[in-house]
Amino acid sequence: MHQQHGANRAMTLDVASPIRPDLLDAPGLPAIKPDAIDLSLVIPVYNEVESLPELYEKLTAVLIAQHCAYEIVFIDDGSTDGTFEGIRDLHLRDPQRVRVLSFRRNFGKTAALVAGFDYCRGEVIITMDADLQDDPEEIPNFLDKLAEGYDLVSGWKKDRQDPWTKTLPSRLFNKVVSSSTGIDIHDFNNGFKAYRREVTEELKLYADLHRFIPVMASWRGFRVAEIPVRHHPRKHGKSKFGAGRFARGMLDFFKVMFLTRYMQKPLHLFGAIGVALAFLGILVDVYLTEEHFRVGNIGSRPLLDFSLLLVITGVQLFSLGLLGEMLRHVSYRRAEEYSIRQRLE
Repeated sequence: MHQQHGANRAMTLDVASPIRPDLLDAPGLPAIKPDAIDLSLVIPVYNEVESLPELYEKLTAVLIAQHCAYEIVFIDDGSTDGTFEGIRDLHLRDPQRVRVLSFRRNFGKTAALVAGFDYCRGEVIITMDADLQDDPEEIPNFLDKLAEGYDLVSGWKKDRQDPWTKTLPSRLFNKVVSSSTGIDIHDFNNGFKAYRREVTEELKLYADLHRFIPVMASWRGFRVAEIPVRHHPRKHGKSKFGAGRFARGMLDFFKVMFLTRYMQKPLHLFGAIGVALAFLGILVDVYLTEEHFRVGNIGSRPLLDFSLLLVITGVQLFSLGLLGEMLRHVSYRRAEEYSIRQRLE
């Protein structure tokens, strides 16, 4: 049985010197509170027991050098290889900085990230994988980029150490997403990212939408950047993702495109398509009417059935857009209509 950590344990944290304020405070943003956790590492883990000790040692060496108040939040996503026990040992070894969540079963990476975002306390949040392919020494580079005023910084595995069966579909996927969204990023699905806290609080993540965090953040008005990062070959275990995720990713991509472009105006999508189809059907009907007066009976022509199908489908899609607008009106929430960067009062 999994043990619960954090809910009924009083956690204390050493108050270290602030984490390089020049890196965390973008112009116009409020300063970090003195008693706040400066930096949170959120790390989803699934069957990575062999990687944990080395990962912890590398993270600790880098984070201590930052002279900041930090925490490492591990989310055990239903592991079956002793991963939870390994994380628990790290917590017992460093209870002030290592915090643990354990899922009852495997819920997926998006759910693990959401749980980590809700549970962590840092003003800046960095996510990474636990398989030792992400290099903790890149963390200062993420902080440097945040200092330029960005809200989300995504890593780019420029020299990716994975087989072509993973790299080729990934390159195709990233190219399609980048060209369709206009966001100049090479590696949308890279889990190595740095966030200002307000980004994680505003994003709505479910299913497998973690792949599109840069898209959704950009749509909300956050400034998104990318930096190249070192990527190491996998040392232990095997990849948890197969080729099937490419197909699922493309389906999720269409979902994200709809949610970001037309969620607030469904009639613009369904209405436009419906009007176009209905108009085309009416043009065909006008042509067939002229044919009827010129050559006689047209009742047996398939084109007549096709034109009627176009008109009916167009009306249905337009009606669907109106229904979407009705649902949009009923579910209206004022706070979701905008995203505030700062206030001057």
